[in-house]
Amino acid sequence: MRAGDFEWSDLIFFLAVARAGRLTVAAARLKVEHSTVSRRIGALEAALGAKLFDRRPHGYGLTAAGERLMAAAEGMETLALAAQGEIGGADLGVAGTVRIGAPDGFGTFFLAPRISALADLHPELDIQLLAMPRLFSLSKREADIAISLSRPKEGRLHARKLTDYRLGLYAARAYLERHGPIESRAGLQRHPFIGYVDDLIYAPELDYVPLVAKDIRVRLKSSSLVAQLTATQAGAGVCVLPCFMADLFAGERPDALVPILPGEVGLTRTFWLLTHTDTRDLARIRVAADFIAGVVQKGRGVLLPG
Repeated sequence: MRAGDFEWSDLIFFLAVARAGRLTVAAARLKVEHSTVSRRIGALEAALGAKLFDRRPHGYGLTAAGERLMAAAEGMETLALAAQGEIGGADLGVAGTVRIGAPDGFGTFFLAPRISALADLHPELDIQLLAMPRLFSLSKREADIAISLSRPKEGRLHARKLTDYRLGLYAARAYLERHGPIESRAGLQRHPFIGYVDDLIYAPELDYVPLVAKDIRVRLKSSSLVAQLTATQAGAGVCVLPCFMADLFAGERPDALVPILPGEVGLTRTFWLLTHTDTRDLARIRVAADFIAGVVQKGRGVLLPG
């Protein structure tokens, strides 16, 4: 292979496909047509004289040669990102796209109402907020910043503790008026609960219903915390909810949320901010991470009341 046959920028397309596993997903992330991605991968394979991917019905998998190239390509990417951070970030304003992955409750009810201030501070920064009930892989570049419920034990990740937050039991005011007050843990057994779908709990920290009381029957299940909140407001039953969400809907309306056994039943969990070691010093990521840490610090009274 001649040096001129190797197009370095093809590695960008190679990494995107390797991480996404599908041409269409890689193309969407790179903002090009999938035919362009296919062509660049084909050109790279021809230049290297090696098959890099196995084409399978469910997507693309790396061959042995592809695995070897992956390590080298990620090393080159790390050097390029370091140069961008040290040189490009020194004189330029914060610009580009930053993708933030967060649990749906925190992303929707805490971060979304505050994130516009980051956009106002940096007009050239495009912000993507993924508020979803799932884990985000920073190694696969699914996000630049991830809000997690636990500190990772492995991987090239940097973890920063944001805050503890409190959860409690809640039901709609109209529900309690129909069924009467709940005055003890033993009384919880007589009420339907709302919770997560067992096999779709994406973090063990969310499996908290068994910690509330024994023999609780979860009759309505959803993978989405936002859906659980809405069902609770509609009077479907009792639910464990973060206080920073439920307290937004306090009041005298029939669908207002009322805390149950607040002095007896309560849980505490933790939010962690994760960034990848290779990208955490890029200006757009560093600024966004610092902004999130700042608004969380200011909102600690909401996240960890009383």
